[in-house]
Amino acid sequence: MSTNFIHDNFLLENKYAEELYHNYSKNQPIIDYHNHLSPQEILDDTVYNNLTKVWINGDHYKWRAMRTLGISEKFITGDATDKEKFIQWAKTVPYTMRNPLYHWTHLELSRYFNVTDLLNEQSAERIYESTSEKLSTQDYSCRNLLRKVNAELLCTTEDPIDTLVHHQQLEKSDFEVKVSTAFRPDKAILIANYGYNNYINSLGKAADINIESYQDLKDALKSRIEYFHDNGCRLCDHGLNQISFVTYTERDVEIIFKKKRKGDSLSKEETLKFETAILLFLSETYHEFGWVQQFHLGALRNNNKRMHSILGPDTGWDSIGDYSQAEKLSAFLNQLDSKDKLTKTIIYNLNPADNEVMATMIGNFNDGSVRGKIQFGSGWWFLDQKDGMTKQLNALSNMGLISCFIGMLTDSRSFLSFPRHEYFRRILCNLLGDEIQRGELPKEEMEWIGKMVADISYNNAKQYFSFIK
Repeated sequence: MSTNFIHDNFLLENKYAEELYHNYSKNQPIIDYHNHLSPQEILDDTVYNNLTKVWINGDHYKWRAMRTLGISEKFITGDATDKEKFIQWAKTVPYTMRNPLYHWTHLELSRYFNVTDLLNEQSAERIYESTSEKLSTQDYSCRNLLRKVNAELLCTTEDPIDTLVHHQQLEKSDFEVKVSTAFRPDKAILIANYGYNNYINSLGKAADINIESYQDLKDALKSRIEYFHDNGCRLCDHGLNQISFVTYTERDVEIIFKKKRKGDSLSKEETLKFETAILLFLSETYHEFGWVQQFHLGALRNNNKRMHSILGPDTGWDSIGDYSQAEKLSAFLNQLDSKDKLTKTIIYNLNPADNEVMATMIGNFNDGSVRGKIQFGSGWWFLDQKDGMTKQLNALSNMGLISCFIGMLTDSRSFLSFPRHEYFRRILCNLLGDEIQRGELPKEEMEWIGKMVADISYNNAKQYFSFIK
């Protein structure tokens, strides 16, 4: 049964919000500057054949909801058929009301497939068959899904050992959407992690350097940065609990690294010294190459050790951490700034208690050299929903300049996730429209407010990442 749930003015509560969205935001292209999409699927122009393959597989947001409802792992990551998995997800959807999954689900069905039925157990088979029929055609191939949402630029995320062969081939292709990458060296930084030495061996092979010393490690990482740069990369990303900053000497770090390479255990203090040193080295190198650096801070990962051992990381066992962020982050940024080696930086927090910390921290290091040089990133992961986005926008507005904000990204593994940009834009326009309605912003400045909306939706990111050609 067709509904009018996702209508033209969804989430827009007055005429001002409607005007801002429809006239200034809706038709702006999408710059998705951080995601975990597969460059190989873009290169191959993959045809997915059914909704489970493109929409449920790999989506740990959906998986967590299904597990909470008591659905067996067989229908989540197990050996059930694609159709059986979809029907179990459809059964879950009505129970996700007030979770962003409910809005995202129906936005995505509407925007990609023109499906206006509510998804539930009764409509599941009909929606599965109709969407699968479309997904089986070239009109719904991977590249055409990106075209449908007016994507202009995407940046995937790759490890330093990646060959970037898919990006190289995409660069030579006739695909009009620009596909770049971000350098993600977490495995080289987190020295206490299981398998660290094996990873360093792989990094050495990729860089053609036998990594025996700390200097060798720095040489290998810089070699891979140069390689990524030569292949069009201009961004990096780090997923860390918090920024480390402790006093160290180069000799300290050399001893620590050699201990690890011998298989000896490290103390907490030694781990922090190493992480501080290598992250400062990397950030100074990013500045040398003129990159944008991103820090995703505050996730408590892989909490369920039993299930992590079975399914691995990024399968739905992570949560918000309550790490102290301000003091070490300030010292880290100050160390770089004092050497004039602080590049453009985007900081994301997962704990909403840190919103005001991040909103004020960026102001400490915006030095007038670049518009919005240091950014407080959009609501991330557990916070990329209406309440989380609104709180992030309010904190940034109250303590910085929302007008310089570079807006939304998906941080997603799904090619159907791009309506999250629309979701963000509607929330932004409604926030401003509501303040115009209440007289807190002047309706006489509608054109200026509209320009600000267009800037946050697209223009600011276009300018900030203008060096990505």
